[in-house]
Amino acid sequence: MGNQRNNGSRAPATDVVRLKQVSKTYETSAGSFHALKTIDLNIQPSEFVAVVGKSGSGKSTLLNVITGIDRVTSGEVWVNNTALHTLNENQLAIWRGRTIGIVFQFFQLLPTLTVIENVMLPMDFAGHLTGKQRKARAMELLTLVGIESQAYKLPNALSGGQQQRAAIARALANDPSIIVADEPTGNLDSHTSEIILELFASLIQEGKTILMVTHEPNISQYTNRTITLADGAILSDVMPERGGYAQPTLA
Repeated sequence: MGNQRNNGSRAPATDVVRLKQVSKTYETSAGSFHALKTIDLNIQPSEFVAVVGKSGSGKSTLLNVITGIDRVTSGEVWVNNTALHTLNENQLAIWRGRTIGIVFQFFQLLPTLTVIENVMLPMDFAGHLTGKQRKARAMELLTLVGIESQAYKLPNALSGGQQQRAAIARALANDPSIIVADEPTGNLDSHTSEIILELFASLIQEGKTILMVTHEPNISQYTNRTITLADGAILSDVMPERGGYAQPTLA
Protein backbone atom coordinates (compact mmCIF):
# COMPACT_ATOMS: atom_id res chain seq x y z
CA MET A 1 0.00 0.00 0.00
CA GLY A 2 1.11 3.59 -0.50
CA ASN A 3 3.15 5.19 2.32
CA GLN A 4 3.55 1.84 4.07
CA ARG A 5 6.33 1.84 6.63
CA ASN A 6 9.14 -0.63 6.21
CA ASN A 7 10.21 -0.97 9.83
CA GLY A 8 13.83 -1.83 10.38
CA SER A 9 14.88 -1.38 6.75
CA ARG A 10 16.52 2.03 7.19
CA ALA A 11 19.86 2.81 8.77
CA PRO A 12 19.58 4.21 12.33
CA ALA A 13 20.70 7.69 11.21
CA THR A 14 17.47 8.31 9.25
CA ASP A 15 15.22 7.87 12.31
CA VAL A 16 15.15 9.68 15.63
CA VAL A 17 13.56 6.60 17.23
CA ARG A 18 14.08 2.99 16.17
CA LEU A 19 12.74 0.02 18.13
CA LYS A 20 13.76 -3.42 16.96
CA GLN A 21 11.93 -6.50 18.30
CA VAL A 22 11.33 -4.78 21.64
CA SER A 23 9.60 -6.72 24.41
CA LYS A 24 8.98 -5.71 28.01
CA THR A 25 7.83 -8.19 30.64
CA TYR A 26 6.99 -7.42 34.25
CA GLU A 27 7.04 -10.12 36.89
CA THR A 28 4.04 -9.83 39.22
CA SER A 29 2.55 -11.92 42.00
CA ALA A 30 0.04 -13.20 39.44
CA GLY A 31 2.82 -14.19 37.02
CA SER A 32 4.47 -12.58 33.99
CA PHE A 33 2.79 -9.58 32.36
CA HIS A 34 3.89 -8.90 28.77
CA ALA A 35 3.51 -5.14 28.43
CA LEU A 36 5.19 -4.96 25.00
CA LYS A 37 5.51 -7.80 22.51
CA THR A 38 8.22 -7.73 19.81
CA ILE A 39 7.60 -4.12 18.77
CA ASP A 40 9.24 -2.76 15.62
CA LEU A 41 8.90 1.00 15.24
CA ASN A 42 10.61 3.81 13.34
CA ILE A 43 9.92 7.51 13.91
CA GLN A 44 11.42 10.12 11.63
CA PRO A 45 12.44 13.71 12.46
CA SER A 46 9.62 16.26 12.81
CA GLU A 47 6.84 13.68 13.08
CA PHE A 48 3.98 14.35 15.48
CA VAL A 49 2.96 10.84 16.53
CA ALA A 50 -0.10 10.04 18.64
CA VAL A 51 -0.15 6.74 20.56
CA VAL A 52 -3.64 5.50 21.37
CA GLY A 53 -5.20 2.37 22.82
CA LYS A 54 -7.16 1.05 25.76
CA SER A 55 -5.88 1.12 29.32
CA GLY A 56 -3.21 -1.56 29.74
CA SER A 57 -2.40 -1.73 26.04
CA GLY A 58 1.24 -0.72 26.60
CA LYS A 59 1.16 3.00 25.74
CA SER A 60 3.00 4.33 28.78
CA THR A 61 5.45 1.42 28.72
CA LEU A 62 6.28 2.29 25.12
CA LEU A 63 7.09 5.87 26.14
CA ASN A 64 9.10 4.65 29.11
CA VAL A 65 11.39 2.44 27.03
CA ILE A 66 11.92 5.26 24.50
CA THR A 67 12.91 7.66 27.30
CA GLY A 68 15.05 5.07 29.07
CA ILE A 69 12.88 5.13 32.20
CA ASP A 70 12.18 1.41 31.72
CA ARG A 71 14.67 -1.14 30.41
CA VAL A 72 13.54 -3.54 27.73
CA THR A 73 13.44 -7.27 28.46
CA SER A 74 14.69 -7.96 24.94
CA GLY A 75 15.31 -6.09 21.70
CA GLU A 76 17.03 -2.84 20.78
CA VAL A 77 16.10 0.79 21.46
CA TRP A 78 17.88 3.48 19.45
CA VAL A 79 17.11 7.17 20.02
CA ASN A 80 19.14 9.79 18.14
CA ASN A 81 21.59 7.02 17.23
CA THR A 82 22.20 6.15 20.88
CA ALA A 83 21.67 2.50 21.85
CA LEU A 84 19.72 2.91 25.09
CA HIS A 85 19.73 -0.84 25.76
CA THR A 86 23.53 -0.65 26.25
CA LEU A 87 23.65 2.25 28.75
CA ASN A 88 23.82 2.03 32.54
CA GLU A 89 21.49 4.04 34.80
CA ASN A 90 23.87 6.98 35.22
CA GLN A 91 24.51 7.19 31.48
CA LEU A 92 20.77 7.03 30.81
CA ALA A 93 20.05 9.89 33.24
CA ILE A 94 22.68 12.13 31.61
CA TRP A 95 21.49 11.22 28.11
CA ARG A 96 17.83 11.79 28.99
CA GLY A 97 18.50 15.27 30.37
CA ARG A 98 20.23 16.32 27.18
CA THR A 99 18.10 14.58 24.57
CA ILE A 100 14.48 14.15 25.70
CA GLY A 101 11.87 16.57 26.96
CA ILE A 102 9.14 14.86 29.01
CA VAL A 103 5.66 16.28 29.67
CA PHE A 104 3.47 14.54 32.24
CA GLN A 105 -0.30 14.48 32.71
CA PHE A 106 -0.06 15.91 36.24
CA PHE A 107 2.52 18.61 35.35
CA GLN A 108 5.08 17.51 38.02
CA LEU A 109 6.14 21.09 38.76
CA LEU A 110 7.98 21.53 42.06
CA PRO A 111 5.52 23.45 44.28
CA THR A 112 8.15 25.39 46.28
CA LEU A 113 9.88 26.80 43.19
CA THR A 114 8.55 29.63 41.06
CA VAL A 115 7.54 28.88 37.49
CA ILE A 116 10.77 30.31 36.07
CA GLU A 117 12.82 28.33 38.60
CA ASN A 118 11.02 25.15 37.51
CA VAL A 119 11.95 25.87 33.89
CA MET A 120 15.57 26.62 34.84
CA LEU A 121 15.97 23.40 36.82
CA PRO A 122 16.86 21.09 33.88
CA MET A 123 19.43 23.67 32.76
CA ASP A 124 20.92 23.68 36.27
CA PHE A 125 21.38 19.90 36.07
CA ALA A 126 22.86 20.05 32.56
CA GLY A 127 25.27 22.79 33.64
CA HIS A 128 26.10 24.12 30.18
CA LEU A 129 24.76 27.67 30.63
CA THR A 130 25.59 30.42 33.11
CA GLY A 131 22.98 31.50 35.64
CA LYS A 132 22.20 34.64 33.63
CA GLN A 133 21.86 32.65 30.42
CA ARG A 134 19.56 30.11 32.10
CA LYS A 135 17.24 32.84 33.34
CA ALA A 136 17.11 34.46 29.89
CA ARG A 137 16.48 31.08 28.25
CA ALA A 138 13.69 30.27 30.73
CA MET A 139 11.96 33.60 30.12
CA GLU A 140 12.25 33.08 26.37
CA LEU A 141 10.52 29.70 26.71
CA LEU A 142 7.79 31.07 28.97
CA THR A 143 7.15 33.75 26.33
CA LEU A 144 7.01 31.02 23.68
CA VAL A 145 4.24 29.20 25.58
CA GLY A 146 2.46 32.46 26.43
CA ILE A 147 2.82 32.65 30.23
CA GLU A 148 5.78 34.98 30.74
CA SER A 149 3.60 37.10 33.06
CA GLN A 150 3.38 34.11 35.44
CA ALA A 151 7.16 33.61 35.71
CA TYR A 152 7.59 34.58 39.36
CA LYS A 153 4.47 32.91 40.74
CA LEU A 154 4.36 29.51 42.42
CA PRO A 155 2.72 26.75 40.36
CA ASN A 156 -0.39 26.53 42.56
CA ALA A 157 -1.24 30.13 41.63
CA LEU A 158 -1.64 29.08 37.99
CA SER A 159 -4.55 27.40 36.22
CA GLY A 160 -4.17 23.81 35.01
CA GLY A 161 -3.57 24.96 31.45
CA GLN A 162 -0.94 27.46 32.55
CA GLN A 163 0.81 24.80 34.61
CA GLN A 164 0.89 22.47 31.60
CA ARG A 165 2.37 25.24 29.47
CA ALA A 166 5.01 25.76 32.16
CA ALA A 167 5.72 22.03 32.07
CA ILE A 168 6.16 22.21 28.29
CA ALA A 169 8.56 25.14 28.69
CA ARG A 170 10.52 23.06 31.22
CA ALA A 171 10.60 20.13 28.78
CA LEU A 172 12.14 22.46 26.17
CA ALA A 173 14.76 23.87 28.54
CA ASN A 174 17.76 22.00 27.14
CA ASP A 175 16.52 22.25 23.54
CA PRO A 176 15.79 18.52 23.11
CA SER A 177 15.05 17.21 19.63
CA ILE A 178 12.34 14.88 20.97
CA ILE A 179 9.34 15.67 23.18
CA VAL A 180 7.55 12.76 24.84
CA ALA A 181 4.17 13.50 26.42
CA ASP A 182 1.99 11.12 28.44
CA GLU A 183 -1.66 12.31 28.42
CA PRO A 184 -0.65 16.00 28.52
CA THR A 185 -4.26 17.16 28.05
CA GLY A 186 -5.88 14.52 30.27
CA ASN A 187 -6.73 16.97 33.07
CA LEU A 188 -7.58 19.98 30.91
CA ASP A 189 -10.83 21.32 29.49
CA SER A 190 -11.40 21.09 25.74
CA HIS A 191 -10.44 24.72 24.99
CA THR A 192 -7.18 24.49 26.94
CA SER A 193 -6.46 21.11 25.34
CA GLU A 194 -6.71 22.75 21.92
CA ILE A 195 -4.20 25.40 22.96
CA ILE A 196 -1.73 22.74 24.13
CA LEU A 197 -2.14 20.67 20.94
CA GLU A 198 -1.67 23.75 18.77
CA LEU A 199 1.48 24.55 20.75
CA PHE A 200 2.80 21.05 20.08
CA ALA A 201 1.97 21.42 16.39
CA SER A 202 3.96 24.66 16.28
CA LEU A 203 6.97 22.87 17.82
CA ILE A 204 6.87 20.38 14.95
CA GLN A 205 7.28 23.32 12.56
CA GLU A 206 10.44 24.22 14.48
CA GLY A 207 11.91 20.78 13.88
CA LYS A 208 10.95 18.95 17.07
CA THR A 209 9.69 15.37 17.05
CA ILE A 210 6.75 14.63 19.36
CA LEU A 211 5.47 11.29 20.61
CA MET A 212 2.27 11.64 22.64
CA VAL A 213 -0.01 9.21 24.43
CA THR A 214 -3.52 10.59 24.25
CA HIS A 215 -7.25 9.91 24.36
CA GLU A 216 -8.12 13.12 22.48
CA PRO A 217 -10.90 12.23 20.01
CA ASN A 218 -9.84 14.80 17.39
CA ILE A 219 -6.09 14.17 17.61
CA SER A 220 -5.65 13.37 13.90
CA GLN A 221 -6.22 17.00 12.93
CA TYR A 222 -3.02 17.91 14.79
CA THR A 223 -0.78 14.85 14.27
CA ASN A 224 0.54 13.29 11.09
CA ARG A 225 0.56 9.72 12.39
CA THR A 226 -1.48 7.62 14.84
CA ILE A 227 -0.21 4.36 16.33
CA THR A 228 -2.79 2.14 17.99
CA LEU A 229 -1.63 -0.38 20.58
CA ALA A 230 -3.56 -3.44 21.76
CA ASP A 231 -2.27 -6.00 24.27
CA GLY A 232 1.31 -4.79 23.94
CA ALA A 233 1.45 -4.93 20.12
CA ILE A 234 1.01 -2.37 17.33
CA LEU A 235 -2.47 -2.91 15.94
CA SER A 236 -2.31 -0.14 13.34
CA ASP A 237 -0.01 2.68 12.22
CA VAL A 238 -1.90 5.30 10.23
CA MET A 239 -0.72 8.52 8.55
CA PRO A 240 -4.02 10.36 7.96
CA GLU A 241 -2.70 13.48 6.25
CA ARG A 242 -1.24 11.34 3.45
CA GLY A 243 -3.92 8.66 3.52
CA GLY A 244 -1.23 6.06 4.17
CA TYR A 245 -1.41 2.95 6.26
CA ALA A 246 1.38 0.87 7.73
CA GLN A 247 0.89 -2.83 8.30
CA PRO A 248 0.40 -3.80 11.97
CA THR A 249 3.18 -5.49 13.87
CA LEU A 250 1.57 -8.28 15.87
CA ALA A 251 3.17 -10.62 18.39
